[in-house]
Amino acid sequence: MDRTFIIAELSANHNGDIGIARKTISAAKAAGADAVKLQTYTADTMTIDCDNEYFRINHGTLWDGTTLYKLYERAYTPWEWHKELFDYARSIGIEIFSAPFDKTAVDFLDGLDVPKYKIASFEAMDYNLITYTARKRKPMIISVGVSHLSEIQEAIDTCKSVGNNDITLMKCTSAYPAKHEDMNILTVGDMVRRFGPQGIKVGLSDHSTINEPAVAAVALGATIVEKHLILDRELGGPDAEFSLNPNEFEVLVRAIRNTEKILGLVSYDVNERNRKFARSIFVAADIKKGETFTEENIRSVRPGDGMHPRYLQDILGKQANRDYRAGEPFLDKFIIER
Repeated sequence: MDRTFIIAELSANHNGDIGIARKTISAAKAAGADAVKLQTYTADTMTIDCDNEYFRINHGTLWDGTTLYKLYERAYTPWEWHKELFDYARSIGIEIFSAPFDKTAVDFLDGLDVPKYKIASFEAMDYNLITYTARKRKPMIISVGVSHLSEIQEAIDTCKSVGNNDITLMKCTSAYPAKHEDMNILTVGDMVRRFGPQGIKVGLSDHSTINEPAVAAVALGATIVEKHLILDRELGGPDAEFSLNPNEFEVLVRAIRNTEKILGLVSYDVNERNRKFARSIFVAADIKKGETFTEENIRSVRPGDGMHPRYLQDILGKQANRDYRAGEPFLDKFIIER
C-alpha cells in the first residue's frame, strides 16, 4: 500500500511561546511525522467579541466557562511567527502547512507557498471559504466531523466546481477528547467506498487519546492521519489533554508503519518454502510388493514432500508393484493411473 501521510498538529500547543513551537516541530520530525500543521486565524477572524449566551462555551467541553473569543485569543498562533516556523520546518526537512479560517488567512498562507490547505470541521460548511481556498489550486484536506452526508458531497462539488480535484476527506469526531465509542472508525471504509469512485481520498483527524483509531483507519483505507502533538502535557493549554507527547507520537508512527507492512498488497501468492510443511502422502508402514494400500500403510501427513493429498483416495485399495519403506514420500503417480 502507499505510505500513510502522518501529520502532527501543533494547534495551541505552543502556549504562546515560539521557542516551544520550534521545539515541537523538531519533535514532530524526530518522531517520524511527515508534516506539521498550524492553524492560521485570530480571534477576530474566527468569531466576534461577545459575551452573550450564544458565544459562551457551556457544552460539556474542556473549555466550558469561557467565550469563543477568549478561547481563540488564547489559542491562536501569531501570524508574525509563521514565516520563521515555515522556514525552520523546511530547514530540518519536514513539510509544514496550515488551516486557514478566512480569506485573509488563505492569502497570507499563499504568500508562504503552502503545499496544501486544511479546512477544519467547523468550517467545512463554509462553501465560500472552500471556494476561495480551492481556487489556489493546492491539495485540499477537509475534515467532516460535523457535516451531514449531503454537506460532505457539497464540499466536494464546491472544490471541483473551481477545478480543484485533489481532495482528501478527513473522518473526524469533533469532540475533545473523542470518546472511543463515538469514533465509528468503520465510517472510514464506507467513505472510501462511497467517495473513492469520485477520485476522493480519505483520512482521519484523530482527537482520541489512544492509537487504535488511527491504526484501524489505515487498515480501512485512510491515506492521511492527523494527531495533536505536545512537548509535555504538563505544559497545559487548550489542547493538552488530547495531545500525544513525542514518545507517544513516535509509538503511533511506528504502529502505522507496521500496519502498512502487515497490510501489504492483495496477493494469493504462496511461499513454496513454507509449503514444505503442508500435508502430503507418505508411506506409514513397510509395504511388500503385491500388498494393498490401506489407511494404515498410506497416509496424508506432514511434511509436503509426497504427492498431493487429493490423490489419497485414488491410491487406497490399489496394489503395490514394488516394496515401500515406512517414512518415504509416496511419489508413484502411475499407481493411480492404472
